[in-house]
Amino acid sequence: MSTFTFETAPKIICEQGGAARLGEIAKGLGISRLFLVTDAGLIKAGLIDGALASLRSAGVDVTVFSDVLADPPELSVQAAVDAARAAAVDGVVGLGGGSSLDTAKLVALLARTPQALPEIYGIGLARGPRLPLIQVPTTAGTGSEVTPISILTTPSHEKKGVVSPLLYPDVALLDGRLTLGLPPAITAMTGVDAMVHAIEAFSTRLKKNPLSDALALKALQLLYTNLPAAVNDGRDADVREAMLLGSLFAGMAFANAPVAAVHALAYPLGGHYGLPHGLTNSLVLLPVLEFNLAAAEGLYAELGRAILPELASANDSTASRAFVAAIRARVAAMPYAQNLREAGVKESDLPMLAEDAMKVQRLLVNNPRDVTYADALALYQAAY
Repeated sequence: MSTFTFETAPKIICEQGGAARLGEIAKGLGISRLFLVTDAGLIKAGLIDGALASLRSAGVDVTVFSDVLADPPELSVQAAVDAARAAAVDGVVGLGGGSSLDTAKLVALLARTPQALPEIYGIGLARGPRLPLIQVPTTAGTGSEVTPISILTTPSHEKKGVVSPLLYPDVALLDGRLTLGLPPAITAMTGVDAMVHAIEAFSTRLKKNPLSDALALKALQLLYTNLPAAVNDGRDADVREAMLLGSLFAGMAFANAPVAAVHALAYPLGGHYGLPHGLTNSLVLLPVLEFNLAAAEGLYAELGRAILPELASANDSTASRAFVAAIRARVAAMPYAQNLREAGVKESDLPMLAEDAMKVQRLLVNNPRDVTYADALALYQAAY
């Protein structure tokens, strides 16, 4: 067996209604003045009420920051950091989707150890220490609650990441009840996003390992099986919890076995068009799977056998193609745009998008098959 390293959050709590224990969890980390990062929609929906009540009953002073923006721009994150410093907080909670969780990671870091954001983009450039951090996801998609990555949008519309073990939280808390009201389209986008994490982690070129493989396979099984029910009947708490677990497992997997070309091609779509990350992943997923098929046939065959028991005795060629067909059908049933044209992308922008995708070499190097500029352009054209 080849040498590998695996890291994840030190504590994971999965509990229906667990957000009502957030005060107890925060006090256990020595937090008395907490900065809660969320978004205005969750406040309006009343989804943070239980968490706030728990924190206040535990005697924790709370400052709420609800100005999180999707695919958080640098300025938005800096505003959150400045607010946390002004409030002299000693702990951070991210409660929301991936944008809230990514923002919370950097608030916990930069409010404690000031650094200029442009100087820490990349791998291992951030310095610690950071404030205590608790992450509470309200979507089953990004897995950001257990990843050491925060993705921001730069002023030039590029998506860049801060990657550091410092960004792992002290506690990841999964409460399925917080996801019960998630609309079908968002459930679908985030669910497919999580499936992409599992698929790319399992087929990654450079850091694939036995632990990430086991997590990716289980994640894909949970997500593929439960996604239709989550989209069609969002009030089933057991289904919602299964989706959260699938997203968590996929997050743990790709935190250690990094994602590849799907994400590299998705980032420019989010940066230039403001499209949701889960949607952008979905829009380029099938062209990339087809492109990778020859190089990843055996791996895709294993994924196919994991989600389709009838493929147990099929050869790799049959199983890999059945896998791609199954993912195609699952994505086609989702209630959102199915190609770049429907999503409002201009065909004349495809060369520019391909140029930007080629800048994401930290992800492209993980792809099972090398991607050139001509390949990237052809993949966008196939997605159009």
